[in-house]
Amino acid sequence: MLVEGKGMEIPRRKFLQWTAGAAIFPALAPTARAENYPSRPVRLLVGFAPGGVTDITARLIGPWLSERLGQQFVIENRPGASGNLAAETVARASPDGHTLLLIAANNAYNATLYDNLHFNFVRDIAPAASICRDYFVMVVNPAVPAKSVAEFIAYAKANRGRLNMGASGAGSGSQLYGELFKAMTGVELAAVNYRGVGNALPDLMAGRLDVIFIPVATAIGYVKAGTLRALGVTAGQSLDVLPDVPPIGQSVPGYEATGWTGIGVPAQTPPEFIAILNSQVNAALADPTFKARVGELGMQPFISSPAEFGKFNADYTEKWAKVIRAAGIKAE
Repeated sequence: MLVEGKGMEIPRRKFLQWTAGAAIFPALAPTARAENYPSRPVRLLVGFAPGGVTDITARLIGPWLSERLGQQFVIENRPGASGNLAAETVARASPDGHTLLLIAANNAYNATLYDNLHFNFVRDIAPAASICRDYFVMVVNPAVPAKSVAEFIAYAKANRGRLNMGASGAGSGSQLYGELFKAMTGVELAAVNYRGVGNALPDLMAGRLDVIFIPVATAIGYVKAGTLRALGVTAGQSLDVLPDVPPIGQSVPGYEATGWTGIGVPAQTPPEFIAILNSQVNAALADPTFKARVGELGMQPFISSPAEFGKFNADYTEKWAKVIRAAGIKAE
């Protein structure tokens, strides 16, 4: 039997062989795409200037991915609007896996802080891989008589309305972690916002500020030198880099404030590309040398699947939305 077409006749057996082969092409396509990913250099956008936690994290994971995946992962700093410029760029990028975003806690905060964003963080940025959890530490000027979180709470209540709390900008982790502390303890601390924690530290050391919540990686040198006194870490447990500093939660039950970093991609990025990124990042976090470097910076590996990371992002965004609304914080 022959199958007739325009100007040609095909034996039925051959026709059936071709159509059977064509039927399996869609099933093979994702595998073929995955084998070719990445096919050119990959841009990893960071929404802040060099030197911060997000930038440091990007420069840790970038070389690992470059070596394992055979293409250069180029770190591109795109600061502006508390990370929103970089996030919007990635949200609008082609979903081909070659434009990534180093996402962090600030992206979740911004979803509530900003009323006129042209993208939706949870909807438009797909989570690919979590990288690290980062923690803050509550530090005071050594002239403050409190030697513990409990003593500070008592001191603040005895000096109601007289203490100042520094913060690295409205809606920053340092302000939000401080606002959570205020809400859970009932103390009054006047928030004084600065353009970055580096600008706040001189005033803290000079006594114009009394307390500030800052990243552990930033605080370690000052604490070890005795320039600042650490009262508690925002983690749920003590950290190896500050073993003598207890969690704030020991004095304020239920208190925990965790920052984090990860990799996000434009929504609709092929799941097989996301799976490759997730697998390679998780491999880095299991590598002893990589883990040690992360630990030296006061951070901890954060391993998850894309689905788990997505749920974490959604829950985290909602948790801090409540804090932001309760404190009446708006982006400046």
